[in-house]
Amino acid sequence: MSGIKQTGEKNLMFFSGRAHPELAEEVASHLGVDAAPTTLRDFANGEIYARYQESVRGCDAFVMQSHTYPINQWIMEQLIMVDALKRASAKRITVIMPFYGYARQDKKGRGREPITARLIADMFKTAGADRLMSIDLHTSQIQGFFDGPVDHLFAMPVLVNYLKDKIDLATTTVVSPDTGRVRLSERWADTLGTPLAFIHKRRDLDVANQVKVSEVVGRVKGRTCVLIDDMIDTAGTICKAADALYEQGATNVVVAATHAVFSDPAVDRLKNSGISEVIVTNTVPLPEEKRFDKLTVLSIAPLIARAITEIFSDGSVTSLFEGDS
Repeated sequence: MSGIKQTGEKNLMFFSGRAHPELAEEVASHLGVDAAPTTLRDFANGEIYARYQESVRGCDAFVMQSHTYPINQWIMEQLIMVDALKRASAKRITVIMPFYGYARQDKKGRGREPITARLIADMFKTAGADRLMSIDLHTSQIQGFFDGPVDHLFAMPVLVNYLKDKIDLATTTVVSPDTGRVRLSERWADTLGTPLAFIHKRRDLDVANQVKVSEVVGRVKGRTCVLIDDMIDTAGTICKAADALYEQGATNVVVAATHAVFSDPAVDRLKNSGISEVIVTNTVPLPEEKRFDKLTVLSIAPLIARAITEIFSDGSVTSLFEGDS
């Protein structure tokens, strides 16, 4: 006899950090499980302690954390949770980051700059992650930064299903706020059956979050424009893009974005802009002080839960997006 064989069933365990407990509860509810009890606390000097209160040996572990403010604390907490799972003999560890921290630093724009998005992937691999899952990465190339499977989920179906009943598609144009979002905008336009436009912009490389809008390319006069983006941080890009569209004769501007980062002064800019509605998902938590009348928040929890189920059952995550993955 060359070994011992034992028949066992796969065991899914879902874990969550402290960054976004509301989303974790939603995902766990859709999965039909409870988040595994975990002790997470901070020492007086800011160090983070993690310990699981149940055995995780041999389990298929899914560890979710939203990389929101304070972003460095929550990334470090998730890394520590992954390390604890590895050392406790979890069989497979899938890291779920609905919003991938540092995703904008995905290339060297100038000399002596870091590629921090790659550093994040390397750290999770070193900690013990076998697989990554994220929603609407800033650029698709980030999938290649991790040495293992990466499940790149899209919020577009969630946002599109909501928008279809809110606008007249015959008089709608999908607009990309910059050339970097044109590919995503094409998918939106194909799905909705609308024309496509984009805005050519230039950034001040020496000043963060500063955008200069140059010109609108496409048919927007007399039409409802749906501005799409992967994230809204300070809202400078989106608000200037909306102003440019109104200057070119657009009758209405709706914004649809996945990640509502909303760093100051985003909320004031959006509230005081001509944008009629801002539609986002709950990939990052939104406290009451960052909510306003024109804001609509859609839940991404059902999508994450379905993706977890497909991974656990060795199914197809691609099937969730009809081939777009």
